[in-house]
Amino acid sequence: MAVLPFSPTPFFANKNRAFWQLQIAGWGGAMVLRAMTSLANEKPLSFLILVFIATVTGFSISLILSVIYRQLIHRRPLVTWGVTAIALALAVSMSAFINGWVISLYQAGSQSNFAQLFLGVFYMDLTLLGAWSALYYAINFFLRVEEQADQLMKLEAQATSAQLAMLRYQLNPHFLFNTLNSISTLVLLKQTEPANAMLTRLSSFLRHTLANQAGTKVTVDEEVETLKLYLGIERMRFEDRLRTDFRIEPGAGRGLLPSLLLQPLVENAIKYAVSAQEEGAQIRLSARLIGQKLRVTVSDTGPGLQNAGDRASLPTVIADDDTASTGVGLANIRDRLAQAYGDDHRFEILTPPEGGFTVIIEIPYEPAKGEAVVDTDGKLPAPQPVTILPEKHPLDSNA
Repeated sequence: MAVLPFSPTPFFANKNRAFWQLQIAGWGGAMVLRAMTSLANEKPLSFLILVFIATVTGFSISLILSVIYRQLIHRRPLVTWGVTAIALALAVSMSAFINGWVISLYQAGSQSNFAQLFLGVFYMDLTLLGAWSALYYAINFFLRVEEQADQLMKLEAQATSAQLAMLRYQLNPHFLFNTLNSISTLVLLKQTEPANAMLTRLSSFLRHTLANQAGTKVTVDEEVETLKLYLGIERMRFEDRLRTDFRIEPGAGRGLLPSLLLQPLVENAIKYAVSAQEEGAQIRLSARLIGQKLRVTVSDTGPGLQNAGDRASLPTVIADDDTASTGVGLANIRDRLAQAYGDDHRFEILTPPEGGFTVIIEIPYEPAKGEAVVDTDGKLPAPQPVTILPEKHPLDSNA
């Protein structure tokens, strides 16, 4: 798709320039129209001088009116419209007087007196200056409404950003509590090396997450890398009981989603699947494109809703620590999706017949900057072969 080398500028981006452009175009058009009408009525060419003088007079008086109207437009309606009517009447009278006097000089010796000329010109000037005044107020009121709408949109965007930041910041204290609790346990058991390794991985995880501002979006590939850092910490506790399987299509890996959106799902799976079973469990994460949608699925091989009492009692707000629910978890994800996408998303919880727990998230596909959205046929890129990452986290080799 071809891209223009420039971006169009709104006409009223510079109000002063837009005013002069409209002023010149409007009065210039009126002069041309009156000149053509005069020639069509077989007026002599010298009559065009009167048309030119009338146009200059109207142009000048309208400039004076614009200064007056600029002061009136912010007043109370009664003051605005009352003073406008008086100012317009005086302006029309002045214009009619000047034009009538010029015509009387041009038609010296005519039987028409000045009063007749004044009244004849008055109605024409009233039409022109009245239309000019109405257009002036209409444009300025429209611009004020547009500015208020823009300000409202900015305020709504700021409120949404603040809400997203609040929802994301709920995760950090909760995650730190669980991790520091695990480190404390290792220290009490005098397992200093694992405790030191967990602290090192914790610092790497926090450094990675703090690099992304709250409310921003990251690619699925970046989110998976963050999850690997987190799983590297948890694998220090559960070792072989924690098994992972990532299936990310290359096209889906470039899709954007809110940062740290999937971390509560993985943490929930560790609590209710890996920790709850002696043999542990496997956590699977897949991402693929479904038309114009990005579908992310997180599942585990735990007991599911049927056999896990805590999960069954809180299917949408899952407790996130071992002592008491913090109100984070699935409710947090649901709120973040609603803030980011409104109704244009899918959030579904499933319990397969064979057991386990599955969460499906479906959001509009947004490619990362610099990535092509569609191919030459107007379709999304063809799905690539599924990539299966190893269950062993790369950081385990450093333990």
